Amino acid sequence: MTESNVTWLTQEAHDRLTAELENLSGPARTEIAERIAAARDEGDLKENGGYHAAREEQAKNEARIRELTEKLRNVAVSRPADDGTVEAGMVVVAKVAGDEMTFLLGSREIAGTTELDVYSPTSPLGAAIDGHQVGDKVSYTAPNGREIPVEITSATPFSG
Repeated sequence: MTESNVTWLTQEAHDRLTAELENLSGPARTEIAERIAAARDEGDLKENGGYHAAREEQAKNEARIRELTEKLRNVAVSRPADDGTVEAGMVVVAKVAGDEMTFLLGSREIAGTTELDVYSPTSPLGAAIDGHQVGDKVSYTAPNGREIPVEITSATPFSG
């Protein structure tokens, strides 16, 4: 695993995603298969809305299973060092274009467990500050091409 494809998660988020994967791979998959079989028994599949809806749900379920499997394969469940270095798992306070922002640098999968905004380390802002120290001044290019100045004022480990 390279550092760039590792997803940082809290223990709570890891447990939640693992439970979701177990449900989707087991009971949910079985239930969908049963609905497809029942709809198939009704006859003509061309005009069977229930069959087509169940097949679509099956495709979405399988896609989410693949997504979770990959994400959980490349996961780091840890607490970063409290050394002032910005990295995944840190709550960052920064002046972005003169406005103070507080956010978590990490995976969107933990967004459900925090009120903080979550920025990916691969987002333009996340990539610009990742690896920098408190006090560093950096900038990143916004999607509109504008250069946005950023000053890191604090970086502390996320406590969940």
